[in-house]
Amino acid sequence: MINARRLGALIGTALTFAILVPATAGEAVAASPVRISSVQYDSPGSDTGTNYSRNAEWVRITNYSSTKRSLSGWTLRDAQNHVYRFGTFSLGAGKSVRVHTGRGTNTSTDRYWGSSWYVWNNTNDKAILRNSAGTTVSSRSW
Repeated sequence: MINARRLGALIGTALTFAILVPATAGEAVAASPVRISSVQYDSPGSDTGTNYSRNAEWVRITNYSSTKRSLSGWTLRDAQNHVYRFGTFSLGAGKSVRVHTGRGTNTSTDRYWGSSWYVWNNTNDKAILRNSAGTTVSSRSW
């Protein structure tokens, strides 16, 4: 006969097991080869609001795969839902691009949000990268 304490332990073990087992055998979510690799959320020096200062805020996105990846229609956003949308853009294999907060001329290594003020909070924010289907593929919190 099983006492109440032992029964509770068995039920807890069964619940833990049920939570850890995938719903569908073989189903796995692969990590995206394109991910946020670093964030400079606090512009060095005083936050003067100049374009130079805003562009010192950036998010680096890296393609860790061996093939070029299209980022067309992908978005980068913060916790307050400020959104940067990639236009037609591909990121080469093993390459990185920095998305700067301010204005500038887009290149293969630097993209510009065009924001008139800072996007990233110096404390307690989150950079979220979503693919063109709207699926979050990478995020970085601080």
